[in-house]
Amino acid sequence: MNNDEILRRISELKEEKNAVILAHNYARAEVQDAADLVGDSFALSLAAVGTDADMIVFAGVHFMAESAYILSPQKTVLLPDADAGCPMADMVTADALRAAKKNYPDAAVVCYVNSSAAVKAESDVCCTSANAGEVVEAIDKDEILFVPDKNLGHYISTLTDKKVHLWNGFCPIHQQITAFDVLTAKAKHPNAVFLAHPECRPEVLAHADGIFSTAGIIKYAAVSDEKEFIIGTEQEMMHKLMKDSPDKSFYPVSKYAYCANMKMATLPSVLNALETETTKITVPEDIRVKAKKSLDRMLAAVPK
Repeated sequence: MNNDEILRRISELKEEKNAVILAHNYARAEVQDAADLVGDSFALSLAAVGTDADMIVFAGVHFMAESAYILSPQKTVLLPDADAGCPMADMVTADALRAAKKNYPDAAVVCYVNSSAAVKAESDVCCTSANAGEVVEAIDKDEILFVPDKNLGHYISTLTDKKVHLWNGFCPIHQQITAFDVLTAKAKHPNAVFLAHPECRPEVLAHADGIFSTAGIIKYAAVSDEKEFIIGTEQEMMHKLMKDSPDKSFYPVSKYAYCANMKMATLPSVLNALETETTKITVPEDIRVKAKKSLDRMLAAVPK
């Protein structure tokens, strides 16, 4: 089947099964174009709650589909490729977190949504890259254990007087972006504004003109009077940015900022998920309930 035939069949199955396709900003461009909604991971999970669809095809990685199921267990949640994981999420386990909590008995555990359901279940509250600062400030404790991203955690520590203990985890894609990459890009595009994701290293963020989540980067670029932007995150963001702001120019800070896991969702794998329903993502109910409490506390602290 060629792409046009695949897209026609996807459309037929979506109608037949009352399904929607959600695609992350880092998904392949052709998958984004086929999706009903494109956005960041948690916004998509919230969208899954709001839709009247019976089936969610989540073009992302495992923790994203888990989050959608945690919030919408009555829906069928499919991951196009069941092997699409997140290296950063794998850098913290529930067992390791339970052990660490014994070392910080007075700390509240703040868990980045880029983590497994089991880790969310062991945490006090979740956060996103957009609301982490607000979540930390809303906690009635002066000590925080932040998991799993040390770079996002370090950035948040600069915004609060609270003591923030950092887990030694990171996103490999953002971690490999260097200050040299930024300076090289700025030399090549001297009129461009540098927008960075807070998963980047501190020395990279030090050069940023703005630090935002993926959704924040897209929103800022759309309303800004600036015309050129260097983008410090996964390079597939260029597709969404150029679609939303075609009159502006965008340059990836590094051509190597490429997440192979996020590219595992392809049009054929989306079609296969809809046809076979063999890549269902579920979470054991006891873990789901605990994980949902962490997400609910985040929404209570910082209403969406």
